[in-house]
Amino acid sequence: MPAWSRRTFLAATSSAAIGAALVPAPASARVPIQRAAAADEFDTLRARWLTLQLGTGYDPAAAPYASRLAETGELARGFQASMAPTATSLWPGHAFDPPSGITKSYSRLWTMTEAYLQQGTGLTGDESLLADVVRGLDHLSARVYHPGTTRYGNWWEWQIGSPRLLMDIVAALHDHLGPDRVQAACAAVDHFIPDSALGSYTGTSTGANRVDLCRSVALRGVLGRDPAKLALARDALSPVFPYVTRGDGLYADGSFVQHTWVAYSGTYGQVLLDGLGRLFTLLAGSTWAVTDPARQIILDGVEHAYAPLIYNGLAMDSVNGRAISRGYARDDARKILRGDHFHGQGLIAAIALLAAGASPAERDRWHARVKGWIERDTVSPILTARQFGVADLARLHAVAAAPGPAAPEPVGHRLFAAMDRAVHRRPGWAANIAMASERISYYECGNGENPRGWHTGAGMLYWWGPGPGADAQYTDWFWPTVDPYRLPGTTVSTKRLADRAGGEWGQPKPAVQWVGGATDGEFAAVGQHLKGLGSTLEARKSWFCAADTVICLGAGITSTDGVPVETVVDNRNLGEQGTQAFTTGPRWAHLEGHGGWVLPGGTGALRTLREDRTGAWSDINAGSSTERRTRRYQTLWLDHGTNPTQAAYAYLLMPGASRRAVAARSHDLGWLEILDNTADRQAVAVRSLGLTAANFWRAGTVERLKVSAPASVLVRRRRSTAVLAVSEPPRTGQPLEIAWDRPVARILFRDPSVEVLATTPSLRLRITPGTQGATHRCEVALS
Repeated sequence: MPAWSRRTFLAATSSAAIGAALVPAPASARVPIQRAAAADEFDTLRARWLTLQLGTGYDPAAAPYASRLAETGELARGFQASMAPTATSLWPGHAFDPPSGITKSYSRLWTMTEAYLQQGTGLTGDESLLADVVRGLDHLSARVYHPGTTRYGNWWEWQIGSPRLLMDIVAALHDHLGPDRVQAACAAVDHFIPDSALGSYTGTSTGANRVDLCRSVALRGVLGRDPAKLALARDALSPVFPYVTRGDGLYADGSFVQHTWVAYSGTYGQVLLDGLGRLFTLLAGSTWAVTDPARQIILDGVEHAYAPLIYNGLAMDSVNGRAISRGYARDDARKILRGDHFHGQGLIAAIALLAAGASPAERDRWHARVKGWIERDTVSPILTARQFGVADLARLHAVAAAPGPAAPEPVGHRLFAAMDRAVHRRPGWAANIAMASERISYYECGNGENPRGWHTGAGMLYWWGPGPGADAQYTDWFWPTVDPYRLPGTTVSTKRLADRAGGEWGQPKPAVQWVGGATDGEFAAVGQHLKGLGSTLEARKSWFCAADTVICLGAGITSTDGVPVETVVDNRNLGEQGTQAFTTGPRWAHLEGHGGWVLPGGTGALRTLREDRTGAWSDINAGSSTERRTRRYQTLWLDHGTNPTQAAYAYLLMPGASRRAVAARSHDLGWLEILDNTADRQAVAVRSLGLTAANFWRAGTVERLKVSAPASVLVRRRRSTAVLAVSEPPRTGQPLEIAWDRPVARILFRDPSVEVLATTPSLRLRITPGTQGATHRCEVALS
């Protein structure tokens, strides 16, 4: 069949474009639109959905809405002009095979729909635009998205990407489409998302994906006036709510995992929160309201699971998975940088949306957090963020204008043991540690994305200081320009790796169990038994997170790869032509506007390099922009040599510290005591902070602490009391005993998992740890 030109297509269909029916579905697939008694309720739900999607309560002539609406109109005008239906596509360059072309086509039709319905677009109520949207829907339905098509390519396009957009368009243009088109759209959704897709909580129907599936099925129920479909979508949400102990979902410690082995709070987590916020709001007060008491777990997760990973508006990249590689899309008309601030702002908007269904106390706390993030995000101002349409902008502006104070960033430590991540927050700065184990992958690649993320789980230490532009450290073209073998904090073999080394979709995982740590909520001991991806490298790495410092130790560094092994102390992005002063002393280094590093004796010579590196997002993501840019880096590393045996290191990271403070710390030889740094134990004491912390890779003794099995231990003394925090990172679940060689007067508090065996002449405890890597606490009064 010859390809149709747009002119031929329009001529052939113009006389009956609005009223023409779609090509009927096969009789076996046709689903009658049920006429329920509660017809008015369906109309109410459809109107409520349009309010969620298109926005309300804003002035279309005021900023920032006016420019956003005008931009929508401009995009729609371009899409209308370039639409050229053929047998295999709706727009040139977006063929139906691969099926991403189908989703892209529905996305463009949705933009055109917005331009038709919203005020201020320049195309509001334009009948020719409406006609072209309807023609586009007819073409997609006739050619590819109908019950007669057997799914091919990426499942996501068929079951999530396309139906979500199709249902939005049909909901918005419902009164213009006629019952046959609505019925055909419902039949297509029934075909590609059959009831069986929501029947069992397995495979691709879990976590954020399950919420997306329910979203499309719920809208199909509204549009088809089908109570059973709405009930199915509502009930199928319930498996998403409870805490999980393995695989996809939300864990009791706040971890969120998707794709079985990938830490994904920032991207899939955002999709889950956003989707649930929309569905909770849509169905509230209706016959199909979500009343499962377990939904409170989702609400609790805002502060427990997501907020700790948002810093000044960004979502820490250690929980953004393969999305760290996306940058600018090749054909992104709005040219939106999809970096850590993009993902963080998506989470913030989802929290603002979810707040509508929260209790007044929760809503007030969440709004205070959102206000704080809005005020502090100077890298990419949230209230004008280009990723948002007017609906999300209106919600965020309403929160910003509401009475009540803005909340500051909290101070404290959060250990997400179930996804091998740790977050340490102090006044003016934050740090984030990313690790890998047999439970959590080194990295995720797939769909042509993130093929060189090999070492992002090798102990990468992200940090953000108080200096100007510090929150853009990983936003400003970091991922396409940084040396992927020199990610900050990592210990790596310099053996070259192939793109996608280890496999796709989170398959590459090290055969190690000891990854995790212990925290008292303010300070922490964190450790990783490291095995290199595709190499013989093995090491023990520890981070002791304290008041103004992260103390970094490494030991047992061994490799037979025949190439050098390096520990990357840091690799700071200085921007396009950074001129920040870098100075060094006998045991320290300082970078203007960033902070400094201190190296205790015996670590070896610190090597440094300032270099310009050039890259394009397309280098690390097949679907991203080919534009190339250069960024300047200040790199600091320790060279352990070729084929090292039992090498070690120690250094202190001091974010935001002045050069004088860094030099003074290097000369204060009594501030830090390294009690042990071997493949058996790593331990430190900072007497001025009352801190003793140790990672026991094996049973043993260090100073006054003795454990019967591998463990992480933190002791904090405060005048006449002390807190012991203990975990069992290998997660065998077997009881372990810990002794602290000093008497205590009495027990002030203990977790149920802690049994007191003796208080004199030494404190002896038995811990029954469970298998989730949790911290177990005991507080005592000292003799």
